[in-house]
Amino acid sequence: MANAASGMAVHDDCKLKFLELKTKRTYRYIVYKIEEKQKQVTVEKLGEPGQSYEDFTACLPADECRYAVYDFEFLTEGNVPKSRIFFIAWSPDTSKVRSKMIYASSKDKFRRELDGIQIELQATDPSEMDLDVFKSRAK
Repeated sequence: MANAASGMAVHDDCKLKFLELKTKRTYRYIVYKIEEKQKQVTVEKLGEPGQSYEDFTACLPADECRYAVYDFEFLTEGNVPKSRIFFIAWSPDTSKVRSKMIYASSKDKFRRELDGIQIELQATDPSEMDLDVFKSRAK
């Protein structure tokens, strides 16, 4: 079903892979890309469970927008292991205006398709989504 705001559909694989991340912890992260020609959001990259936060950030292009989901694991103050699923809207200042507009207008509908997102981040440069930001938001 196309998004009324931008006309973007969400590929079934997007929801399927997210469900695997959420329920089975099959992936550490998922990077999503809008394919303008097909008018849909698709899975661009899947991160293996053992991959690090640095591996994840290296997948985000410096001058193109993306959506991403990251399964952030941490210890509470009482040393209890927990995890939070973050949705990241990556929109670097150096990306094209048209791209920023398409990603911005499609974001809410796409995010609603991924049931189980716990925290949302909007980032225009890597410092807005560094590990300290994740740690402070995950509590």
